[in-house]
Amino acid sequence: MLARLPLAVVVVPLIAANLLGRGSASLRHVALGLALVALLAVIAAVLRLSPADLGLARDATGDGFRLGAVCVLVIAAAGAVALVLPPVRSALEGTAHPSAGSALVAVLVVIPLGTVLPEEFAFRGVLWALIRRHDGPRIATVASSALFGLWHVVPALGGSAANQAATSTLGGGGSATALRVLGTVLITALAGAVFCWLRIRSGSLIAPIMAHWAINSVGTVLLLAV
Repeated sequence: MLARLPLAVVVVPLIAANLLGRGSASLRHVALGLALVALLAVIAAVLRLSPADLGLARDATGDGFRLGAVCVLVIAAAGAVALVLPPVRSALEGTAHPSAGSALVAVLVVIPLGTVLPEEFAFRGVLWALIRRHDGPRIATVASSALFGLWHVVPALGGSAANQAATSTLGGGGSATALRVLGTVLITALAGAVFCWLRIRSGSLIAPIMAHWAINSVGTVLLLAV
């Protein structure tokens, strides 16, 4: 039980940040994200997690950037293909569209600092390293990815553009909402496993950070393109 105590020390602030961040404005979202990163950095230092444990070793930076760049190109290409598909365009057209300025702020500030950096540092950095310390990389990948999926239950209940698009397709009833939440958890858990693989493959958090940023940003870009 005592061996699992450090894991609980990390999970509790994650739950608090998730609940506090629900429906928050952009600046508050960024502030919460950066505060979570700072708190987790202190926890990681107390638990004696090294830069290599966290995916922050300098000698892995190059591999992280290279693999991350490949992911960004693939995701951008997939977004371009999706844009010409009628079901995708129809879902996007039924969603509120951001202005060019707000989209730029979202892609360059809110998404990377409020979402991607804190989530990657938490799930593929600190949590993955702690679980790996006791149970190995496979269990660390499964467990951190499952927690990453559950982390998205609260956002799946909100009014984001992705949720609006899903609602326009599935409807807004109770069963449709449950299906949307379940789908979100499963998809994000799978994405978490892919991000873990990128982190293991490159030895760096940079690769999953770049891939995560590209995935979250492509929807905003597509909304501008429609």
